[in-house]
Amino acid sequence: MAEGIRKGNNRAMRSFYASFGSQLTAVCSRYISDEDDVKDVMQDAMISIIQHIDNFTYHGKGSLRAWATRIVVNQALNFIKSRQRFDETFTDDDINSIAHTSDANDEPDIGDIPAEVIHKMISLLPEGYRTVFNLYAIEGKSHKEIADILGIKADSSASQLHRAKNILAREINKYKKEKNRIQS
Repeated sequence: MAEGIRKGNNRAMRSFYASFGSQLTAVCSRYISDEDDVKDVMQDAMISIIQHIDNFTYHGKGSLRAWATRIVVNQALNFIKSRQRFDETFTDDDINSIAHTSDANDEPDIGDIPAEVIHKMISLLPEGYRTVFNLYAIEGKSHKEIADILGIKADSSASQLHRAKNILAREINKYKKEKNRIQS
């Protein structure tokens, strides 16, 4: 498929999008919540993938998807960074408006919650929290790496991750209580 894209074969490009488009869009939507923005970023990412296909090196099954995923993540991060500064995104006043609960600090069991519900909860996090959470929990980046990527301090990354986890824990607990109430 990559060789066909290198040669400018439209059929190969359509095949690539048919094979990976929905997965790459899902990755993009982990970082960006607005559907129109996701479409714009995905268009830019697809153009970048086609333009830079010569930089792709086959390393076995899944390597093309992994390479394309990295491009999508980078495009999403560039989009987010172009819109705001992360170190000024959330103030303590913003955080005080979020209701604190004692059970938010415990990591709840998510085994019985459908993946699409968890994804929705993550997508509703404030953009900075969501970005740091995704980079840390999904991409496996350290706080130093996140700080370098986003142009923030490592402490800010750790703080935003902590706050994102607290919000998610609270939402998970709310979901479970509501589910139990309905089942009772």
